[in-house]
Amino acid sequence: MTYQELLNRVDDLRLLAVPPMPGEVSGSMSSYDRHSRYDPETDTYCDWAANDDGTGCIRRLEDGTIVAFETEGPGVIWRIWSALPKSGHIRVYLDDKDTPAIDVPFIDWFESSAGETPPLNLSELSARLSRGRNSFIPIPFNHYCRVELAPEWGWYYHFTYTRFPEGTVLPDYRERFTMEGCIALAELDRRLYERGDHIPDTLRAEAVIPAGDTQTVWQCSGSGALSYLMFDPASLSDQSEETLRRIVLEICWDGNERPAVLAPVGDFFGSAPGINRFRALPLSMNRYAFESRWFMPFSEGARIRVRNLSDSEQRIAFRLAVQPCENAGELLRFHARWHQGAFIGADPARFAPGRDRWPDWPILMTKGRGRFCGLHLHIYNEWTEPEKPAATWWYGQWDKKSVDWWWGEGDEKFFVDGEKFPSTFGTGSEDYIGYAWAAEPPFARFEHPFACLSQMPIDGNGHTSVSRFQIAENVPFQHSFEGYIEKYKSDIWSDCGSSGKCLYAATPYWYQDAGTDDAYPDIVPDDLWGQYHL
Repeated sequence: MTYQELLNRVDDLRLLAVPPMPGEVSGSMSSYDRHSRYDPETDTYCDWAANDDGTGCIRRLEDGTIVAFETEGPGVIWRIWSALPKSGHIRVYLDDKDTPAIDVPFIDWFESSAGETPPLNLSELSARLSRGRNSFIPIPFNHYCRVELAPEWGWYYHFTYTRFPEGTVLPDYRERFTMEGCIALAELDRRLYERGDHIPDTLRAEAVIPAGDTQTVWQCSGSGALSYLMFDPASLSDQSEETLRRIVLEICWDGNERPAVLAPVGDFFGSAPGINRFRALPLSMNRYAFESRWFMPFSEGARIRVRNLSDSEQRIAFRLAVQPCENAGELLRFHARWHQGAFIGADPARFAPGRDRWPDWPILMTKGRGRFCGLHLHIYNEWTEPEKPAATWWYGQWDKKSVDWWWGEGDEKFFVDGEKFPSTFGTGSEDYIGYAWAAEPPFARFEHPFACLSQMPIDGNGHTSVSRFQIAENVPFQHSFEGYIEKYKSDIWSDCGSSGKCLYAATPYWYQDAGTDDAYPDIVPDDLWGQYHL
């Protein structure tokens, strides 16, 4: 694999449809609380809600340095995240070298290049998202990689990676600093900045759909790939939050009547409720257009249907582009399913408060071969103002709060191919998205190729809409995937004399083998809006 081919994996959506090879695995090593563990003797999980997630590590060295990441190769670290990188050094040892390939203050990894004085000038590949530090500059290795963080390195980290099958040959990390490597990185950064600027030639598909009806708005035969889909929100009789939640998109592949895509139109396009501006790599939204750039191959036809579950007739209009795809029969099929916590094949009682799997909340549960590529998450978190004000700013801090309102402490946990302990174990919901320290204002909205916070009230009280897209660091699976995110607050909660409501609705995005279905139930119309307050 050349350095250019390595960088192409960061933004080439077509590669997501390629079936994972045996031996291709991904995960994330983080500072999660090591009190959380699995007991094989009892087949139960212990301290599963432990939340001291700032300093966990693989092991500690005598001088206080921690080993944060360690694995054999060939592989790539795709993403490094931290909530508070400081002056302690990050040291990255690659392959058989005794001298670290990277040895700089941890904060400098996000802000400069090779310890040079000028600040790092790659706005998309090294981004600060509402306090969170993110680096998407790949670190390849062929035999071994170890990351150490020296004392005073800071708090909280994620290292998201892929290991490739034995025999894969990856480029030398030092190619990043050649003239060709610097130009290739700059070109990738520019492509990410220009995401969505190129709109292909499209055809128009539209229908007038009576209230309560479902109609096919477009279909074709043969093979190809749906590479661009744009929904025109102005075609609706009104663009209210409720109407956009009640217009449901279905997409079927290869003559299958069961949809692989089933979601409210706003949720599918990455933000809800209503129209919230953002621009990511695979999805974007504004008041003129909802756009998808997911690569969606099919070999025996495709069909787009729309359910109108609103109270009035709606005119539905799309623009779409289909490109030739001669090897579509060899590729995976795109899936997206909106749900409010579907435990597919699992015992929900085990996830209830007081049980060993609490507070895990299911994002995606599926079987077969495929790739998990991220999600959109809509959180409705509402509370009444407490009668007694807090002694300090906002609603107080730590154990002195007038109301403990924050929803986002939940860690992401991904179990791949029957793992008993997750190969991805995060440190907080906002950390997984890419931001940090989100438990008090200001709540800055942001957009990035791989993460967006497109909706959140200034005071946090109401609807929040976040998305995370895992492109290069997608999670391949051969037999099964179970993805969870912790949900600490119950649907109805009370705290410090205040009452609240906390509801989640997720739309995961993934690929799986052609000819296989997911097991998600149909959407229940009453669930779409009735539980939410305006």
